[in-house]
Amino acid sequence: MAVKKYESKGAALTIEVDEDKCIGAGECVNVCPTNVYDLVEGKSKATRVDDCIECCACVDACPTKAIKHSSC
Repeated sequence: MAVKKYESKGAALTIEVDEDKCIGAGECVNVCPTNVYDLVEGKSKATRVDDCIECCACVDACPTKAIKHSSC
C-alpha cells in the first residue's frame, strides 16, 4: 500500500493520499477552493497542504475514497 502523507508546517493538519486507490480522476483538483492538489504522473498530490482551509471537499469528491483528511 502506497500511502503518501502530507503534513502542514505546524503538523496540525494531515492529508493522506492512497496512491494505490487514486485513479487520477482529478476531482480533488477540481473542487478544492484553495488549489491544494495537483495531478503528478496520474496521481493526486497535496502539494500545497499549508493552503488547506479544511473544507473536506476533496474527501467528498474523490470517487475512490483515496483521500483521508485529519479534519474530516
